[in-house]
Amino acid sequence: FDHRMLDLARKAWASRPRTAPDHTRTILDTAPLVHEMRVRKSEDEISWMQRSIDIAAEAHIHAMEQTRPGMGEHEIEALIEYTFRRRGAAGWAYPSIVAGGANATVLHYIANDQPLRDGDLLLIDAGCDLGSYCADITRTFPVGRDFTPAQRRIYDLVLKSQEAACGAMAPGATLDAVHDAVVEILAEGLLSLGLLEGTTEQVIRDGSYKPFYMHRTSHWLGMDVHDVGAYSAGGAPRPLEPGMVATIEPGLYFSPGLEGVPEEYRGIGIRIEDDVLVTPEGPRVLTEAVPKQADQILALRAGAT
Repeated sequence: FDHRMLDLARKAWASRPRTAPDHTRTILDTAPLVHEMRVRKSEDEISWMQRSIDIAAEAHIHAMEQTRPGMGEHEIEALIEYTFRRRGAAGWAYPSIVAGGANATVLHYIANDQPLRDGDLLLIDAGCDLGSYCADITRTFPVGRDFTPAQRRIYDLVLKSQEAACGAMAPGATLDAVHDAVVEILAEGLLSLGLLEGTTEQVIRDGSYKPFYMHRTSHWLGMDVHDVGAYSAGGAPRPLEPGMVATIEPGLYFSPGLEGVPEEYRGIGIRIEDDVLVTPEGPRVLTEAVPKQADQILALRAGAT
């Protein structure tokens, strides 16, 4: 593409009228300017994003209400994407992840072709595109009526870190600092559950938490699900400003073959993701309509199974 643009520019210069002013021949890349414009959302853009998010929220709630043991992941995927289109969205903003049981330990699982079993969890990471603005929501809930004790312990730990991170999305904070706070909470929790050994500082320093939490906590959100924009400025993490929108999505993943992990935790994958707008007054969670408190989720599940 760059070569084609340069070729067009040369041809345009060569074919200019002889009497045309002798303008500069410098070709500038406008991407950095456009990217900066996209990082800071206007009120109209925030309105479009909220509308997109509201559609995705409705789809997630329907999934929580209608999932039953014995259904297929593909059926829930179809329900979610039907809701997107029925409510006027162009479609998904990224391929939907509908991951039951151990499939949730695969970060970008999109096969969505396995049966859902009672006793497993279902992780859904799905968002739509409305007016070229994206939603990005993840929720995890039981396929059956309740969490197992091990599932509930991990869920409560992820939720604790997620709520703390959402609350930290204020002007002047950085996404690096938000991520570090999540890592500290998860590390302390894994230690308290006996899944790691040492001190919190040691666990963070040597990265022994990473087999359970191997991704970052946030990314920009807007006209793309992983939207453009610099994460640092002058070699330092970039301070958050009003109008920025980012995801908050900590998780914990215990693959079935992970050594040194008690059997009750193996195959558990939990992620909770919200879309958060930075305002002068602090964070505004745009995805708050989707339940994430365990008791709220179980109340929805009670009527579905």
